[in-house]
Amino acid sequence: MATATSKAAPALRIKMRLRKGDTVQVIAGKDKGKTGEVLRTLANENRVIVEGLNMRTRHVKPTQEGETGRIVTEEASLHASNVMFYSTAKKVVSRIELITEKDGSKKRRLKKTGEVID
Repeated sequence: MATATSKAAPALRIKMRLRKGDTVQVIAGKDKGKTGEVLRTLANENRVIVEGLNMRTRHVKPTQEGETGRIVTEEASLHASNVMFYSTAKKVVSRIELITEKDGSKKRRLKKTGEVID
């Protein structure tokens, strides 16, 4: 008789073009149109955590005697497909392409404007 649970697929690390510190704009979901800075990337899950967006409220019980419980709001992760890189200089969202310079170094460039990010 076969078991009801199946084995989870191994987590594959997805190559993300977004990095910590990038400014992104949400293109889908409840925070659509809002911009913020990437605080963390979760490459194994293809998700990003953006500062001040997708806020979740957690109720924390007191852990020690005499301590009071509290309500904590924190950022939850967004799927990387729901955000796009936002150029603060040109005020435009764009996809990112990877280019190789003549000296062999790799750079990121915006497809829409041609602006080199780093």
